[in-house]
Formats: sequence, structure tokens, C-alpha cells
Amino acid sequence: MFTRETSIEIHHNGHVQSAQGKVAIQGFGMSVYSFFVDGLLIDTGSNSLAQEFQSFFSLLSIEQIALTHSHEDHAGNVAWLQQQKDVPIYLHRDSLTRCETVGDYPMYRQALWGERPAFVAQPLGATLQTKTTVWDVIETPGHTTDHVAFYNRETGAMFTGDLYVQSKTKVVLDEENIVHTLASLKKLLNYDFKEVFCCHAGYLPNGREKIMEKIAYIEQLEDKVRQLYKQGYSVEDMTRSIFPRDYPITKVSGEQWSSKHIITAFINQFMHESLL
Repeated sequence: MFTRETSIEIHHNGHVQSAQGKVAIQGFGMSVYSFFVDGLLIDTGSNSLAQEFQSFFSLLSIEQIALTHSHEDHAGNVAWLQQQKDVPIYLHRDSLTRCETVGDYPMYRQALWGERPAFVAQPLGATLQTKTTVWDVIETPGHTTDHVAFYNRETGAMFTGDLYVQSKTKVVLDEENIVHTLASLKKLLNYDFKEVFCCHAGYLPNGREKIMEKIAYIEQLEDKVRQLYKQGYSVEDMTRSIFPRDYPITKVSGEQWSSKHIITAFINQFMHESLL
């Protein structure tokens, strides 16, 4: 058995209210955020933090809910909200059917984030309308294929889900494609924003700079992998050369999270380029 420790902090940044849910197991902890602005709730946190997030939701006049993607730490409380509030719930069209059943994912993720109960959502369009503004719904695949970001045209705030998280990514999920993540990060720069609201890093007043830092970092990784690829290095040798540290999450997850996935995505891209 494990002991799960949970807590929540409420933040206010301009017109945005946010709840930072914190969960820790045996000393390993993570935060996940839910954001509320202009009647719109963006992401709902994890079911392992249900009591904490529900106390936050009870204070809000939620008129609609939008998810950046369907992972359990973002969609874990949608089912409860659907039972409690008669409001529309929006999600990328590709994940609507999947979310009509209980989430299926490894035990280590269930230990941290709890289960993701089934819920019914509507497909996101190109925009969302709230009380005072129009939001752009930006398709930003990479972390997942169903990932989107939300841009508030009125305030210029960008809500990036799990697209940013940190500037120097060392490990990624096996379903993540770092090449697509890079393209999505560059896509955001077409919008006039400074502030970023990230679902794991929270409020970033210098968010545009942080996005640019991550772009530069991934491009440097790509250059390193390309050089080693041309020299005939194996995936394992490249991984050890570029990411010499062993990250605990790699072992715990059975390599579902691994630096190797970054390397293989770049190699697949190089192979594709060679066929053009």
C-alpha cells in the first residue's frame, strides 16, 4: 500500500483564478492546475485530488468547461462536474468516444492521479465564446494527438495545457512526438501573447520567453541527434550520450516515460526527410 498526500492552493492572476492541486506518493510529488476565467473552466485536475478540486469548483459560476486534452490529470473531475452542473463540456473530437468509458492507463499513473471516470463531451470548434471574449482553439499536437491550447483574444493570455511544462524536457511519454511538439510551440508564436497558464508550471508572466526557450532547447537537441545519427550511433548510445542521467520515472513507468522516445522521434523525422 502507498500513502497519498494531497493539498490545494488557490491563486489569482489578473482575471484568472486557478487551483494548484498537489499530490505526493513516497516523496515523489507533482502539481496540476485548473483555471477559471470569464465563466470558462479550463481542465479539471485529477480524481486523486477530487475533494480539493471540488471545493474550488463549488466557489465558481462555471458556464462551460474545455479540456486541453483527455489525460487523467486534466479530465479526472469532469464526470463529477457533469453530474453537478448542467453546462457544456468541450474536448478534441478525436477523444470523444474514448472518454465515454473509464480511462485505461497503467497502475503507476492511477496511483498518482487516480482514475478518470467516463463522461460525455462535445467537440471543440475553431473558437470558443465566453461572456466577454472569443477564444481561439489552437490544435497543438505533440504531447498527445488530441492536444489543444486556448488563446484569449481579449487579454492575450495563452493556456497551454501540457505543451510547455518546462523549458528543458528530459523524458517524454511513449505517445508523445517531440517533433510535433516543436511545431506546435512555434505555432503559438503566431499569436500576440506574453502570459502563459501552464497546467503543471502554473502562471508564467514571461510565458512567451519560456516558450521560445523551449523551442531553442528542442532545436539544439535535434542538432545533437542529427550529428550522432550521421555518425551511425544507435538509439541507446545517443540516449546515453545526450541524456546520461537515469530518471526514476523511466524505471517506475516501465519506460513509458523515457528519454529514448525523444531520440526515436527525431530519427523517424530524419528517415522521413531522406525519402522526400
